[in-house]
Parts: sequence; C-alpha cells; structure tokens
Amino acid sequence: MRMVLWGADASTDDDLLTTGEAARLLGSSRQHVVDLADQGDLPFVTAGTHRRIRRGDLSELASRTVAMTRDQRRSLWLSHAVAGKLVADPEAVLAKAERNLDRMRAAHTRGQAARWLGEWERLLAGPLEDVLAALTSPTPRARELRQNSPFAAVLTEAERAGVLDAFNRRSRGPGRPS
Repeated sequence: MRMVLWGADASTDDDLLTTGEAARLLGSSRQHVVDLADQGDLPFVTAGTHRRIRRGDLSELASRTVAMTRDQRRSLWLSHAVAGKLVADPEAVLAKAERNLDRMRAAHTRGQAARWLGEWERLLAGPLEDVLAALTSPTPRARELRQNSPFAAVLTEAERAGVLDAFNRRSRGPGRPS
C-alpha cells in the first residue's frame, strides 16, 4: 500500500519534490531527507546540483517506516503462523475463513469493519498469494485487515499459545523493545 502524501488528485507519484517539501510532508528536517537520500534509503534525481524526490518514492518510504505497536507486531506473528497453516492446507483454512467471514459480515453491515470484511471477501476469492501477502505484510493496509481477520480458530489454542510465548520471549530479549 502506498501512503498518499498530499491529495491524490493534486499530483502524481512522479511529481518531483524539493528536499524541503519532502521534509515537510514527512514531518522531519530537510537534513534528515538529505541523509536518507545520501544513504540510499530514499531514491532521488538531480536537477543541476539539487536533489529532487519523487512523491511516490517518498510515499513508499513513509508507508514502510510507520512503526508498528507491540499489539500489531504480535498480530503479525500470529498471522505468520496462520499463513503457514494456509500454505499447508489451503482448502481447509480458506473454508474456515469463509465461514467466519459470513458470520462476521452478518454482524457488521456498516462502518469500517464492513469495509475491511469486504476486502477480505475479495482477497479470499482471489489468488492465494494475495491472502498470504495480507497476512504477512507489515503495511498499514495489512495491519487494518488483520484487525478484522476471518482466520479465527485456524490455530489451535496450543499453537496460538506457542506463537505468543515465542513472541513474548523474543520481544523481551536483551536489547529488544517490549
């Protein structure tokens, strides 16, 4: 998912921004943008001696650098475990997800939850790789999808407990944030 910086109708992904404009959009200093460009973390082109940043590249950087909360990281770990089961037995896991989705859609006919459930319906009807991407991606879109996941009860209680135990051990390890 690309985060849109400025209105999508006002520009295209190929619009070139000055480092100052890029900094304002990121909420950072101009020097930080220059450093990102010099380190190779933010592609740029030059106009004379000045760096210019493509809006699409800036959006990509912004979407991948939005830090996840501990709950979002835990959800991602659980979703990776679900993805493993999905790869091992796609028919059974997808059937369970579709049954869960039907129940969830009956309970959530309006609002944001209904929107994300509609997105899950589309994903479940499409290629398996798209479902796997939604389960395992750290993007903001995937995070929202996982908050409304139809994959409840795919993991056994023992599997779920094992993943959570591993997550807790890993996130509390030396030098790791909790």
